[in-house]
Amino acid sequence: MESLPKKERYNMDDLVDLVTVLRDQEKGCPWDKVQTHSTIKKDLLEEVYEVMEAIDFDSPEMMREELGDVLLQVIFHVVLEDEKNHFVLEDVITELCQKLIIRHPHVFGDVQADTVDKVLSNWDSIKKDTKGQESFTDTLKSVPKNFPALMRSQKLGKRAARAGVDFEKSEEDGTELDLYAAIESSLNRVKLADQKEEDASGEIGELLFLCSNLARRLDCDAEECLADSCNSFVKRFEDLEKHSADITEVSAEELYSYKGN
Repeated sequence: MESLPKKERYNMDDLVDLVTVLRDQEKGCPWDKVQTHSTIKKDLLEEVYEVMEAIDFDSPEMMREELGDVLLQVIFHVVLEDEKNHFVLEDVITELCQKLIIRHPHVFGDVQADTVDKVLSNWDSIKKDTKGQESFTDTLKSVPKNFPALMRSQKLGKRAARAGVDFEKSEEDGTELDLYAAIESSLNRVKLADQKEEDASGEIGELLFLCSNLARRLDCDAEECLADSCNSFVKRFEDLEKHSADITEVSAEELYSYKGN
């Protein structure tokens, strides 16, 4: 413990030792030693989002710092489990390495996979086997429920598509399941619910689900698409407020059609 503050370079073992010291019930930090998995779980998510922002800024300095913060969260959770004698960092790393080797038989075995599609197909098949998933429904249920809803809906649509259930032409009868028509139909149901002053939450959810999977079919990330639109909305609003005598007199139509000066 005494030598830790004096080092010029640190490694993974030092980080584990540092967190262990912070968690020490006698000499540790009052905040660190009362934390649990539940109290810090949102911190991990926040740090991951900050890494994403660093990537968007293309900043090695930001990325280095934010990756360190993510690593701290990982080590903190590991130390919490080490205290319960459940597992240590080496167990986590060992299981990860084993998984990578098993899921890359085209690198570490004799399986042939010359394309990205073949690699992903093998990965999904191996993942399904190793996780004991016996049906396509099992693969859908394995998508975490606490994913952002747009991300989860795209993953659900993608996994359903692997079972052949998707908005595409059926090889059996040639029936075209048109996603645009489904979106229009869903939108009409939302309008009808609004006109009848009924709860439209279910219909809106269905509409959002369909739109997110339209993004998937067009090779777009729905979460990123919506994030970009949010940023554009703020920028348009800011520009209009700067160039308008009174922003409260600007109509929604003007806001959404505004292209900037």
